Amino acid sequence: MSADVVIAGAGPNGLMLACELSLAGVRPLVLERLPERGRDNRANGLVGQVVRVLERRGLYARLTGSGELPRPAPGFVFGAMPLDLSVLEDNPIYLLPVPQLRIEQVLEERAVELGVEIRRGHEITGLTQDGDAVTADVTGPSGGYRLRARYLVGADGGRSLTRKLSGIGFPGVTRDGTITRVMHATVPSAMLDPATGGLNVPGHGHIPPLTHHRTERGVVAYAAFPGRPPMLTTMEWPDDPPGEERPPTLEEMRASLRRVLGADLPIGEPAGDGPFVRRAQVGVNTRIADRYRAGRILLLGDAAHVHSAIGGAGLNLGLQDAVNLGWKLAAEILGWAPPG
Repeated sequence: MSADVVIAGAGPNGLMLACELSLAGVRPLVLERLPERGRDNRANGLVGQVVRVLERRGLYARLTGSGELPRPAPGFVFGAMPLDLSVLEDNPIYLLPVPQLRIEQVLEERAVELGVEIRRGHEITGLTQDGDAVTADVTGPSGGYRLRARYLVGADGGRSLTRKLSGIGFPGVTRDGTITRVMHATVPSAMLDPATGGLNVPGHGHIPPLTHHRTERGVVAYAAFPGRPPMLTTMEWPDDPPGEERPPTLEEMRASLRRVLGADLPIGEPAGDGPFVRRAQVGVNTRIADRYRAGRILLLGDAAHVHSAIGGAGLNLGLQDAVNLGWKLAAEILGWAPPG
């Protein structure tokens, strides 16, 4: 066998699974089609019990640079409604405002410390399996080759080739009537509200921080994270949504804010070297794999389920998938799992 488990995808979910398997004494091999880590920051932090999981693994301190333990958040939002969580005796919501790029970096460093081999620029192009193992055809920088492993896990995103090659369906709903724009930008200091951390926009009013602020014309969100430029998000339901996705220009983002707020919010280019987020998404996908397993091939994260990015549930669920699958797969490989 080339490895106990081959993992397709070196994003945070695949790396987390590799760490979990290695800690359990299982030998994983990670394949990633991209030659290096991406610079597009897809998420801004973690929410919920996954924060405590990272603390148990010794990763919370690495991510925060602090020796403090995670503390429950006093409040959060659900369905755009603010929740006062301070009244709960056992508050389950913890926050970790660290960009995904940093999370990936720390998880890769930890995986390498644990002896995990990560092959970048290697893509799975074919899969077969029998009762004992999975055989993967792989294309790498030096050409094609084959791997054989007891199990293969697809952590290769919403367009997962692993899922397609294994014949697992991905039913769900695609709605094309929305366009979401996200951008790091500067905002006028005169509009900052020091009491709330939000914005006071003349002609519109107050925009609270870290929540989705609904107007008659759309949604706007404002988030200021430590050490990073503020991030602004708009969501609109245009009569004629654009057919292509491309990063919005600064003027397009200003125009979108003007339509949603009914007032001008004169944003500017962020300062520094970046990387900075600037993206647009047309439509929303809500899909779930019709099964998470086909024989010795398994799925996790976006390869298994995709949904709205609001609230950052995708990354949180994916990391929890990895932790949940890790110990179960290790138990099966090491021989202490019950039958079935």
